[in-house]
Parts: sequence; C-alpha cells; structure tokens
Amino acid sequence: MKAQTARDEVTAINGVITDQQPLDFHALGLAGCIDRLAAPLRRQGTEIHWETPHHGIEISSGSASLLYHVAKEALSNAYKYAQAHDVTVRLAAVFHGIRLTVTDNGSGFDSKATPIGGNHGFGLRLMSIAVHEVGGEVSVVSTPGTGTCVTVTLPLD
Repeated sequence: MKAQTARDEVTAINGVITDQQPLDFHALGLAGCIDRLAAPLRRQGTEIHWETPHHGIEISSGSASLLYHVAKEALSNAYKYAQAHDVTVRLAAVFHGIRLTVTDNGSGFDSKATPIGGNHGFGLRLMSIAVHEVGGEVSVVSTPGTGTCVTVTLPLD
C-alpha cells in the first residue's frame, strides 16, 4: 500500500508529469525514480516495460538527474500527445557511457519537420541543449502513426 501512495504523488498537470517527492537516487536508484514517473501513464492504461542491466551502473548524481529529466520529458510527451498503449524504457551501459531510451507506440510526429511557433518541441529542444552541454548525444526518431523513440547517451568520465 505504501508504494501505491508514493505513486499517487506523481501526477500530470496540464499533461506534464510532476513528482511531488524529492528525488532519492540513493534509495530508489535511477530506474526506480524514472519508474515513478510512469504512474500517470499506468493509470490511463498504458503498459510500461523495463529493460535494464542485471548489474548496477555507477553514475554521477548530475548524470542521473539529467537522465531523469530526459525521461520525464519523454514520458510527459507520451502521456500528453501520443496516446500510446505501450512504452518501453531501456537503461543500459554502453562503451564509456550510459544510454536511456524511451520508446512509445503512440501517434508519433514528423521529427524531421521544424515546429513552427507555439510551444511544440520546446521541451525536446531544451533537453537536447542540456545533453549536448555535458558531451552527450540525443536522437529523437518519430513518424506519424508509428510512435516515437527518444535516445540519450551520456559519457561516464
């Protein structure tokens, strides 16, 4: 029952996923903190699948925080825009880095088109800037009707 109460503290306000609890990477780990963000998607019936390594990956709190915020943006977009029924979150070690991938089977969008005006794409642009500032890489692949895949790779130096 305690876990359910904690998940209920994660809400979506105007489609943006918000966690009322302070981040506790030490107690929950990065995957646990990100999994909490999926609560609004689960409540609307979206299946959340996890693919993580069976061994711990030691990363800095700054990298963990950035990956958490990337996941928050990707999951918020899946919740607000995609009408996805299935979301997969992958967290894995790669050569000298860590990679987070969030894939949904939602409505998708034309990732090659430049958004014109409005607020669309602003969160993805800010996410991309933050990742590039720490030497990471971002890939957002989407086409209408086929879902979206957001991949972020951060160096572990």
